Formats: sequence, structure tokens, C-alpha cells
Amino acid sequence: MKNDQENEELQDNTTDTEVNEQEQQEEVKAAENTDTAVAAELAEMKDKYLRLMAEFENFRRRTAKERIDLSKTATQDVMTELLPVLDDMERASHSFETTKDTDAMLQGLELVFHKLKHVTQQKGLQAMQIQAGHDFDTEMHEAITQIPAPSDDLKGKIVDVVEKGYTLNDKVIRFAKVIIGA
Repeated sequence: MKNDQENEELQDNTTDTEVNEQEQQEEVKAAENTDTAVAAELAEMKDKYLRLMAEFENFRRRTAKERIDLSKTATQDVMTELLPVLDDMERASHSFETTKDTDAMLQGLELVFHKLKHVTQQKGLQAMQIQAGHDFDTEMHEAITQIPAPSDDLKGKIVDVVEKGYTLNDKVIRFAKVIIGA
């Protein structure tokens, strides 16, 4: 009986060992499956990342190209508007050579000048209205020199405007060059 009991215990131990080995194999398979799933997810994320980066790079190139194209054609509208003024200036130049009537030449030149002013104003160009006695503003003016003020009320103020300033759609594109009283 003792042998039977020992055989049973031996069988139980063998069965327990087999069960433990099966459990370990199942755990290894589960770990391998988890590793495989993680690796697949990582590969998928890498693929998404690479595609996103490629898409962004294409977007960046496309917008840079569009910006260059826009800057090339941005002045086309203004130049088209200025062509008639250029034509009028050429006609005036030819008439200066053939005509001795200075009043007619002066009138023609004034017409061309008014046409040019009209075109530039339509496009948003405005001359700054600055006169002697206005306060000096670094946002609008560029002081080219200082002179002794002719009167006390002109100290630190604009004494003379050397060159007009211009704004394009309320943005300063050329500062007015002024002389300041000291």
C-alpha cells in the first residue's frame, strides 16, 4: 500500500510539474503575444508619425511656393494700373521735344501727375500730412538733423519737412524725413 501511495504521490507531483510547465508555457506565449501586439502598435505609430511628417513637409513646401508666387504677382495689379500713366509720360516726353508751348506742356504734366496720384490713392497709398510745428513722433518721422529752434515753441518739434512720408493701408512704408528744433 505504501507503494501505491508513493506512486500516487509521484503521479501527483508529476502532474503538478506538468501543470506548472504548461502554465509557464502559457505565460511565455501570453508575453510573446503582448510583445507582438506592442511591436505591431509601435510600428503602426511609427508609420502614422512618418506619414504626418511627410504631410507637414508637403504643406510647408506648398505654402512657401504659394507665398513666393503671391509676392511675384502682388505688384502685377499695381503695375497694370500704372501702365496708362507710363504711356502718358511717354507722350508728354515726345510733346516736350516738338512743342514750344510751355503752358500746354505744364497742363499735360499736371494731368499725368493727377492720374498717378489717383492710381496710388486707389491702391491705398497716402502721403503723411506733416507741417512745421507738429510734434515729433518716432513712429512716423525720421529726424535727419537738429537745428537751433527759431522760436521757443518749436523746441523738440518739427521745424521743416525734407521728404514726405507715406503710408500704405495705414502702415508706414516710408518715414517722413524731418528737421527737429533743439
